[in-house]
Amino acid sequence: MKSYQLLKDCILKEEILVHKKTFKRDEYIKSSGTTDNNIYFINSGSVKVYFRYKDEEHILYFGYEGSIITALDSFISNNNSNLEIQALKKTEVFYLGKQKFEQFLSSNIEYMKLWNKVLGDLILYQFDREKELLVNSPEERYLIALKRNPELFQRIPHKHIASYLRMAPETLSRLKKS
Repeated sequence: MKSYQLLKDCILKEEILVHKKTFKRDEYIKSSGTTDNNIYFINSGSVKVYFRYKDEEHILYFGYEGSIITALDSFISNNNSNLEIQALKKTEVFYLGKQKFEQFLSSNIEYMKLWNKVLGDLILYQFDREKELLVNSPEERYLIALKRNPELFQRIPHKHIASYLRMAPETLSRLKKS
């Protein structure tokens, strides 16, 4: 079982996940230039986490049912972030503020170890993804994403997956057909 799922299970067991909000399609959970100290647990729907550079979107990752998401840079630093979290369709989230989350972590050393494992897994994932973007062809990036997470292609619109894989939507369409 993935470390973030174990963390989520522990949070659910503690019954501290009480705040819920629904976002409409294209609504922002977090906008660029803001601070956000919440961790979101996606109950239904899907989101993209991205930033803009020179009027171009750069998608870092997606979240959908069962995912945990946050603007990690803002969450950790308590500073403004240029990351944006946007609902791709109607999305319902439960969320937990940083203070409550830190109380949860400090209540049990195993929770803190699990959080450290989640962060370590995230760092390794981002490292692998960066390497893939730097050295792999579009076809290789597509095949890696398909193997790693086939569910992504059922839950996320393909134009966003193309952006995530750093290719034109037409390239992704061609690769899917071959």
